[in-house]
Amino acid sequence: REGLDLPEVSLVAILDADKEGFLRSGTSLIQTIGRAARNVEGQVVMYADVVTDSMQHAINETNRRRRVQLAYNEEHGIDPQTIRKKVTDILELIQPSTAPSSERRRREATRRPVLDMPADDLARLIQSLEEEMHEAAAELRFEYAARLRDEVNELRREHREMTGPG
Repeated sequence: REGLDLPEVSLVAILDADKEGFLRSGTSLIQTIGRAARNVEGQVVMYADVVTDSMQHAINETNRRRRVQLAYNEEHGIDPQTIRKKVTDILELIQPSTAPSSERRRREATRRPVLDMPADDLARLIQSLEEEMHEAAAELRFEYAARLRDEVNELRREHREMTGPG
């Protein structure tokens, strides 16, 4: 759901869509439906025995957003295109080690100065990155927040190694 960057998804199937709960709330359904919205031919199938209030809300909101987007596109002469990402862009999110070697070298080069930092400076950097991570999440930039989270976790490990147990 949140943070999934799957731009070329053409079909989203929601099983048990009529089961109310955390992943079937109106907001969650809208976010899940949004995965298919990034593909011009995207479709969503919700499997359910009855249409719940959450489902109806998600359907109504999706239709409202579609009307607004179509009007905007028509007004500005925009012909929607499906987002095309290079496989390496998607793989970088899943497995950073598959990044091109130049990207890995750049990342490693920026890491060296961090390892030479005094422990107090590293602790302040971690705190600053955590604040940035929370801001990114509040702004619904989940992919960026997840990358920051991973970086914070790595820096915390390095900080523990510097300062020892305790």
